[in-house]
Amino acid sequence: MSASTPVDEPVDESVGESADESVGESADGPASIPSDDPLARERTHLAASRSALRAMREDVEALDISDVTANWVNAAALAHQIEERVKALADLSDTPLFFGRLDYLHSPGAEQAEGADGERFYIGRRHVHDADGDPMVIDWRAPVSQPFYRASKKDPLDIALRRRFGYTGGDLTAYEDEHLSDPAEAATTSKLLQQEIERPRVGPMRDIVATIQPEQDEIVRSGLSGSVCVQGGPGTGKTAVGLHRVAYLLYAHRERLARTGTLVVGPNRSFLHYIEQVLPALGELTVAQATVDDLVAHVEVRGTDDAPAAVVKGDARMAEVLRRALYAHVTMPTEPVVVVRGSRRWRVPAYELEEIVRQLLDRDIRYGAARDALPQRIAHAVLVQMERAGEAPDDRVQDAVARNAAVKAAVKAVWPAVDPAKLVLRLLGDPEFLAEHAEGLLDEQERKTILWAKPARSVKSAKWSAADAVLIDEATDLIQRTHSLGHVVLDEAQDLSPMQYRAVGRRCTTGSATVLGDLAQGTTPWATRSWEEALLHLGKQDALIEELTAGFRVPTDVITYASRLLPHIAPGLTPVASIRENPGFFQVRRSGGTDDVVSACRELLRNEGSVGLIAADARVPELARALTAAGITSIAPGEETTHATRLTLVPASLAKGLEYDYVVLDEPRAVVDAEPDERTGLRRLYVALTRAVSGLIVTHTAPLPEQLT
Repeated sequence: MSASTPVDEPVDESVGESADESVGESADGPASIPSDDPLARERTHLAASRSALRAMREDVEALDISDVTANWVNAAALAHQIEERVKALADLSDTPLFFGRLDYLHSPGAEQAEGADGERFYIGRRHVHDADGDPMVIDWRAPVSQPFYRASKKDPLDIALRRRFGYTGGDLTAYEDEHLSDPAEAATTSKLLQQEIERPRVGPMRDIVATIQPEQDEIVRSGLSGSVCVQGGPGTGKTAVGLHRVAYLLYAHRERLARTGTLVVGPNRSFLHYIEQVLPALGELTVAQATVDDLVAHVEVRGTDDAPAAVVKGDARMAEVLRRALYAHVTMPTEPVVVVRGSRRWRVPAYELEEIVRQLLDRDIRYGAARDALPQRIAHAVLVQMERAGEAPDDRVQDAVARNAAVKAAVKAVWPAVDPAKLVLRLLGDPEFLAEHAEGLLDEQERKTILWAKPARSVKSAKWSAADAVLIDEATDLIQRTHSLGHVVLDEAQDLSPMQYRAVGRRCTTGSATVLGDLAQGTTPWATRSWEEALLHLGKQDALIEELTAGFRVPTDVITYASRLLPHIAPGLTPVASIRENPGFFQVRRSGGTDDVVSACRELLRNEGSVGLIAADARVPELARALTAAGITSIAPGEETTHATRLTLVPASLAKGLEYDYVVLDEPRAVVDAEPDERTGLRRLYVALTRAVSGLIVTHTAPLPEQLT
């Protein structure tokens, strides 16, 4: 491998020779570009590519749709599509338009005949073509780009040269070559790749499109039809892999996913704000983002549950309790239905009505769908009698009979409409109703745990909890099928209850899912015990489970220290092995109080990059006052995208999924003690310890947890 070549240093003429900037042509470079300055040639291609992208955007902006739309609705829809396309073609000045180059030995897809000319492709975040339609930059998701991530000395995949580019801002400043098909060149670690991995994390999460590793790429490019579950420790890139998988699927299956939709589900709003720029940077603007609470927002959540109640409400057994309670509303008919039409009276006896009801129950369709079908079934029974009497009724007659007052009254009595929120309201407020339908499922103590001390009078007056909202969502789906999307990404999944998994799963019953998480970071009382169990509740039990163990974010010394907790919080999980060359800055300091914490923050702010001060939630107000008194400005998690302030004050409960260049962790013992049990507290501490990218300072006055010593 040729060394990384900065701008101000001479370039080895053997590096990148025949560096032609045309894509998909033979390697004979244009005479106007000096052959002895490869970096200049690459800069020329970058400038030409930016010009081509600008022309593509101007072509879209110049589209005249005044004569191609039939009405204002179509015009508005088309105008929106054009606006989105213009946004997708934005040239981000500080983002490299391409980050790599592949020189093939032979033309991709062509028979590899001796002497065949290879082709050259520049790999970037999106496709760029010139005025003739010839590609100047190839989208990283295209099949021809795949060897950039997977080719190796052992398996070069017909690649003669892989070139990586280094940038400062948007300016190309260096390049680095690997001659994969040259047996004389030994495999070495890419310096540019290492620098990109270790680059400071100022602001929101970035894409990792230039640094995707082979094991990550395999997950990213897995097909749309199958679901994938990724177990990954801190810094293994599981969130980035999930987001890039969405981008890949939108590229490979754009028309299908445009119809069915995609969704990213995160643990909280702060997390979603942190990751929200990744997909737009890759040109994808149509992916919705939500929390589980957003998905089940049928009622206003104003109350909270204690841990025991939340655990029972989140248990999968509650789904059967709800189903029983719902279908208990169905009663067998005891009276016939008499339909009067003109001078004729048509009578459907009770036993025939009962048979119709039992048939609908046996079909196991949604409660609401069966209720809608019942009047049509009764009307059909009447039409059969009409035909036997010599009449010739048609569909209009059947519809009229179905709307007959006698039929509607019978349906209301036999199969009444049920409001899902009122159903849950009665279950949680009526001990006898709950006991009847939880028989054999919940014991007496569990029923007492979830019953409201003071039953609410109405849906609006009830102080619903987040777990109650999930129950209402389950009941809603029992009545009417939930709309299914084409693909759902579920991040930080280890913290979901079985009922929450079911809520997400019904959003992709006809689609697929990417499940991301780390069992060691489960911090809820109902945290996932195994991915097999979680996938069963999600309805994706056939999903492929992958494990990422190479750490790209957390420095070696930091992850080694945090991994002391693994035997106590997740025995059996493989510890993360950091691949970063820089061991990172790591110190444990005995402090004298908040002044020492503030001093540590001030010290780290002298470095380039973001700083996170993580503390037990109860200590955040005190630390905020201390920072203000010291003249140091801080922001809350999620505000990084709208503020230039580099210090974020993070409650430990919101730290999951976030990352900062430097972290000050205040009082580990307080983080542990804030949780209902020690194991959950140690998991919360594990999360807090692993948020740093470049350095970590642990400050404490109380003794450290013995598991760390």
